[in-house]
Amino acid sequence: MSGANAPTKARIAATSYFLPEQRLTNAELSAQFPEWTVEKIASKTGIRSRGIAGDEEFSSHLATKAAEILFLEHGIDRDTIDYIVLCTQSPDFYMPATACIVQGNLGLSSRVGASDISLGCSGYIYALGLAKGLIESEQVQTVLVLTADTYSKFINDKDKSVRTIFGDGASATLVTQSAATEELFAFSYGTDGSGARNLIVPGGGLRPADSLAPKALPTSRELVSNGFDLYMDGPEIFNFTLRVVPSSVQRILEKASMTLEDIDLFVFHQANQYMLEHLRKKLGVDEARFYVSMENSGNTVSSTIPIALTEAQKAGVLKPGMAVMLLGFGVGYSWGGMIVRWSN
Repeated sequence: MSGANAPTKARIAATSYFLPEQRLTNAELSAQFPEWTVEKIASKTGIRSRGIAGDEEFSSHLATKAAEILFLEHGIDRDTIDYIVLCTQSPDFYMPATACIVQGNLGLSSRVGASDISLGCSGYIYALGLAKGLIESEQVQTVLVLTADTYSKFINDKDKSVRTIFGDGASATLVTQSAATEELFAFSYGTDGSGARNLIVPGGGLRPADSLAPKALPTSRELVSNGFDLYMDGPEIFNFTLRVVPSSVQRILEKASMTLEDIDLFVFHQANQYMLEHLRKKLGVDEARFYVSMENSGNTVSSTIPIALTEAQKAGVLKPGMAVMLLGFGVGYSWGGMIVRWSN
């Protein structure tokens, strides 16, 4: 552990991700919904194909594969992992925690801590905040942050509005101690539970959905229920995003004592192309500093930011020394952002 004269800090040491082999293309969606052409879907969403988990493939499987890829790609010794934070809103079971299943799948030591957090589009930021706290309070030295969601299992096949957007996927991020430099900072969080009804899985839970979100009921949408029937009020989500993101960006900058021009790269939750373009223009950020990566993955919920970070690094867009603003927003309503001083 660090000495008294060198306070412990946290850093992102490596990122990787996994997408299911099964794909859902715009051509397949257009064949089912002829009023939406392949190019119309692509131009509106920025997505051409998305990964779909198999019938026997669940969040624990995706998270396990993402972690294995991380270990392999970056030469990480799994025995160095002290703690797993797994962010998912599609756990394998109500209990046990999916993180515990993943610990067993990976064959990690029984001394490893493991816990789930249930957050969606903002979840990666919250998970990094927890990892930072665990490391900088010197409870542990290394945290494996995993994100994994299989929203496709919630989506009704007849609901084209969400089928075109969401894809399944998982990410793995290694968070470790740094050389006493601040690399994860200016965290800002927000919650507005009054918006809970606007992005919800009404079926499969313990509470009847009509007590909170009657519009989400499949009968209200003229759908034959699949037992889950994910519902999203697109206009309400769009308005919420345009309302909270600019103020959240400003709050992060104020915490960091930085300006918009000091940020080298913006990596936001990859919701859809239409929304991101509106946010970019509203913030006044040029395209070169606003990274978008969802064409072959779709909106993978908590995994979109780490997937984009991994892709940006592979493409040479993300380089050591860059100040990167991360910002997630969506289901909850929940939002969160931060700045990373990229060092790997």
